[in-house]
Amino acid sequence: MRYEVAGGVATVWLHRPDRLNAFTLTMADELAAVAAAADADDDVRVVVVTGAGRAFCAGADLGGGPGTFGDRRTRARPPGPLSQDIGGFPRDAGGVASLAFAALRKPVIAAINGPAVGIGATLPLAMDIRIAGQSARFGFVFGRVGIVPEAASSWFLPRVVGISQAMEWVATGRVFDAAEALRGRLVSRVVPDAELLPTAYALAREIVANTSGVAVAAARQLLWSMLGASSPWDAHRAESRALVELGEGPDPAEGVAAFLEKRRPRFPARLDPGPVAGVPRWPAPPDDVIPGQP
Repeated sequence: MRYEVAGGVATVWLHRPDRLNAFTLTMADELAAVAAAADADDDVRVVVVTGAGRAFCAGADLGGGPGTFGDRRTRARPPGPLSQDIGGFPRDAGGVASLAFAALRKPVIAAINGPAVGIGATLPLAMDIRIAGQSARFGFVFGRVGIVPEAASSWFLPRVVGISQAMEWVATGRVFDAAEALRGRLVSRVVPDAELLPTAYALAREIVANTSGVAVAAARQLLWSMLGASSPWDAHRAESRALVELGEGPDPAEGVAAFLEKRRPRFPARLDPGPVAGVPRWPAPPDDVIPGQP
């Protein structure tokens, strides 16, 4: 990884350009650590994730040969989240990385450059806004190597693009271009390659300059968590509490004052390590994730 913070924006580069940023266990561990660091840093308001060189991520590193996806029960595991079991099985490394970004309270923008296949296609699903360069290529290629999609994408992908489009891409395993990704709503916009990072940064700066970090954090948690709610009353309950608790803080008064005075707001509230405005962190880890399981 490369990780830098400037002007309220953290940039995360997948940084194995000589291997087209192919995904490894080390990368999974570092991504989880970077997401936690960005969440804890009050100087970070927005996170931008992109790939170094000419690719976003070309998928899992297959340098281990035919055994790349085998022996998951017995192979040595590094400490931290990758040492954990879930449901009695070793945690998927892609899920360790993607769920760390899902748990962030700051908005995450994926700036997808060049090839984004396998985990390169599934990792951005846990991010809020996906922008593609014209050279981007996507592929949910798992069936072509005999495995299933990972990184919790069986939850994310149908919610992002719908079940029919999700199954077409997953069942064929074919690689498709940025124009098809836009038509299928996998990305929100496609821009010339040279404009990819400037576009992502312009959007990030708009968020930093105009919005309350606490309010955006609470909204992000609400929007994602309500995707699984059984009723709009769940949203009404959570929003009612959040509106009261946010209203008791300093940011709404500053926001109204700035509007009346026709100036940009200077929101004073800071995020603390806990929940935001009565909105629990999402996603909460399940009870069967047990650290240190062999």
